[in-house]
Amino acid sequence: MSTFIEILAGAAILANAVVYGTDVFGAIVLRPAVAAVDDRTLTQLLGHIHRIADRRFAAIGAVGLVAAAATAVTAAVGGHWVSTVAALVATLALVAFLAVYSRVSKPVNMVLTAAAVADRVPRDARQLQTRWDSVIDARVVLQTVALVGLCVALVAA
Repeated sequence: MSTFIEILAGAAILANAVVYGTDVFGAIVLRPAVAAVDDRTLTQLLGHIHRIADRRFAAIGAVGLVAAAATAVTAAVGGHWVSTVAALVATLALVAFLAVYSRVSKPVNMVLTAAAVADRVPRDARQLQTRWDSVIDARVVLQTVALVGLCVALVAA
């Protein structure tokens, strides 16, 4: 049972590390870089980034969330209570992350993507980016909590 918990936790860690690393990059590199460009560049760059990332990251995020939940269930069935609690904390953090992403980030991504594809600049491009920026730190924190929980689940298995 421990090996199965370790495999699931490892898969969850790998999948969520991709999202975590991307969000950290967004918070510490992309956010200040985008603040220095004009609205057309912002729209084209971020619109096309989101067009590609939202499609590809959906599967990665789903694998991470499912693997985290499966880690919690498997650990509970096996009586590994520290791993169970840690994986549950990770799963809850990922559900909260998904809620923040779905309510704030994704709608902004969709507007910027549509604008970039149509080769137009929304009047509120800067406000849209400010809204997206407003949750990137929370997204990083939630991913950090998830990854720490999954690492604890892995080590305690």
